[in-house]
Amino acid sequence: MSSAISVGTGDGTTRRTKRRLTSGRKRQLPLPEGPKKNLPPVPGSRGEGEPVITDAQLKRVARSGGMEHTSTIARVFGYMALAATVLVILVPLYFIVVTSFKTFQDVYSDPITFWPNPFAPENYSYVMETSGFNLYLRNSVIITAILTVVEVGLGVMSAYAFAFLKFPGRNLLFMLVIATLMVPNQITIISNYALVASLGWRNTFAGVIIPLAGVAFGTFLMRNHFMSLPKEIMEAAEMDGAGFFTTLFKVVLPMSWPTLSAFVLITVVGEWNQYLWPFLITDTAATAPLPVGLTRLQDAEGLTNWGPVMAGTVLTTVPMLVAFLLLQKKMIKGLTAGAVKG
Repeated sequence: MSSAISVGTGDGTTRRTKRRLTSGRKRQLPLPEGPKKNLPPVPGSRGEGEPVITDAQLKRVARSGGMEHTSTIARVFGYMALAATVLVILVPLYFIVVTSFKTFQDVYSDPITFWPNPFAPENYSYVMETSGFNLYLRNSVIITAILTVVEVGLGVMSAYAFAFLKFPGRNLLFMLVIATLMVPNQITIISNYALVASLGWRNTFAGVIIPLAGVAFGTFLMRNHFMSLPKEIMEAAEMDGAGFFTTLFKVVLPMSWPTLSAFVLITVVGEWNQYLWPFLITDTAATAPLPVGLTRLQDAEGLTNWGPVMAGTVLTTVPMLVAFLLLQKKMIKGLTAGAVKG
């Protein structure tokens, strides 16, 4: 059945409300409402589930054809800067790839040619078969893999200690570690070379790897990320009885994959491209990595045959390019973690 209920409001008026009541339900009276005020719309809720858009914004969007945009001059300068940046990056890469398919005569032709004529893919087979490329590739894989494991392990463990362990002089020690980032590696080359030579580590993997293993960048990156983790989760893990390493491997690292992926990728690329120290400490192809092998390929003859050299450069670059394309999203996410709050 239905009934009419009268309820008085605070402003002296009477509001009649029809309410349909079914059998077995409790009769409910509407709550009194106070006088309504003309308040500004709450951001994010113009109506029921509708975004807030003022009349001025509606008119502005209508005039701009559906979206707000900057001035034409600013857009033109933005596109010009973008095009210039793309050219600066892609033009050298284009000439590297094109030169890798050129013959010796075509490389030194005058005027310069922008496309190989004739096409010479045998440069790649020459590099693979006669230059010791496979040996250099093996050395690069070994050196990069070991250095990545050591640097990531040291970086994560030291960052975890600086973030969650309390001991005297912790902040001072961390500042000393960060200060090493300001010291160029070239300054320590002479002392490192004298030490490695005195230990008899020349032309060995130990002589190449150990002086490069201590890097403070990973400690700095991972420690800042660990400090941004919610303290409540760490306290909950401690209350559950999780130990030092259990908390690290089962709580902290699972929440740190983006930053850890960025750290690993940066380390892999950096160690893959190491040149100066391996060039000084190695004399033979037994322990020299790919960048050093390319240099020796370049100096093999009086007049450099740039076709095979560029072919070797392409083969050296492809693995890192593939790794970056696969992990770029995680790398960017990890490097920008904590940049936006809220």
